[in-house]
Amino acid sequence: MDAKTLSNLETAFKAAPSSELAKVIVLAQLELGATEGLLDYLGHLELPLEQVDALPIGQGLLERGHHQAVIDLMDREVPAQAVLLARSLLALGKDQEAKDVYAAAVEQAPAVQSEELNVRWGYHGGARPRLRVVERPDEDAVADLTKYRQETTSFDDVVGLTHIKKQISKKIILPFQKPSLYQRFRKKVGGGVLLFGPPGCGKTLLARATAGECNAEFYSIMASDVLNLYIGESEENLHGIFEKARESVPCVLFFDELEALAGKREHSRNANMNLVSQFLAEMDGFAQNNSGVLVLASTNVPWSIDGAFLRPGRFDRMLFVPPPDEVARAAILAHHMRERPSDGATNYKLLATKTRGFSGADLYNLVEMAADEAIEESIEANREIEIQPSHFYHAIQDCRPTTTEWLTTAKNYARYANDGGRYNDVLSFLKAHGK
Repeated sequence: MDAKTLSNLETAFKAAPSSELAKVIVLAQLELGATEGLLDYLGHLELPLEQVDALPIGQGLLERGHHQAVIDLMDREVPAQAVLLARSLLALGKDQEAKDVYAAAVEQAPAVQSEELNVRWGYHGGARPRLRVVERPDEDAVADLTKYRQETTSFDDVVGLTHIKKQISKKIILPFQKPSLYQRFRKKVGGGVLLFGPPGCGKTLLARATAGECNAEFYSIMASDVLNLYIGESEENLHGIFEKARESVPCVLFFDELEALAGKREHSRNANMNLVSQFLAEMDGFAQNNSGVLVLASTNVPWSIDGAFLRPGRFDRMLFVPPPDEVARAAILAHHMRERPSDGATNYKLLATKTRGFSGADLYNLVEMAADEAIEESIEANREIEIQPSHFYHAIQDCRPTTTEWLTTAKNYARYANDGGRYNDVLSFLKAHGK
């Protein structure tokens, strides 16, 4: 990030403060060495920090002598963060507390220990990490895709999102359905698509439906399925997954919360940088043939993805999955009420007008709360009471949309850091809905 973009984001923060934007500004300030007002932004961070952000923030603060800030932000239950905490305690003269924190961290994860601190406190022998002999696992066992396979669905089960489904049909499904036509024009079937938007708006459901429409196997990969404590194992896991996918075409590989595997390298440790490089190589390396493998990924924070993933040939297609509009909200409510006892008097269109900004998950929660109201009334009346409009109107008093903070943060990026028009769809949505 350059100084101009940082300045724009700082201006955006003044207009609409948020914890996500504060985190991005702090990381950028530490990277550029422009730390004016840094401590003010730290006060807006949401704790505990995510692992991918905590270490670069803690290390940057430690290097600049902000020891109390390190103590306030680092989690002593996380070994790598605890070592930074111990260093700051030591710098403030709290030697015994620092020693205790360090000892607990080393006992939990010997790999995080520091030779400098070992010497200072006389750690030898048992305190040092022991070499561990690990037999090379069978690649077939490591990359057994069957444990990641999930049932597919179809677009009929995806309520709303008509515009997104049309884009996916044209850009993704059609090449799978007519491979010979695309081969004639020397177009490969497959590639990468990144779905982004607020949480709970249907990104995972869209991915499953896309696989179903393509008549392809659907494999859902979580970050925990790839990440491993030992050096090189994460890269090996990722390579094995892609190798097995290439043997199982046509298939869809879906990476949920992509930022955990493909975060910006300038904010990562060496191990994470190696994993990002491996991921890039798997997606478009010269030795790879990914034809027939569609790589879908989702994220709530597209601005945290390493820029190298967003160039053509990788995740070159970014699709914004917005909160449902009024028509879709009414359809979603009706969908979730299909098999529940109801008196049939609930006006879903009217409810939709009162749930502006609700995600699909928020609407499901509203239905659940209305059902709770009906169950409670049934228990009191000693007879079954169907779900009625009054139950919804009571439930809606305690419901709030969860997309508001995301849209506020996204608005700042869309206005001030919209490189190449990446967030034009977000701007169009905000303009159409008066946000």
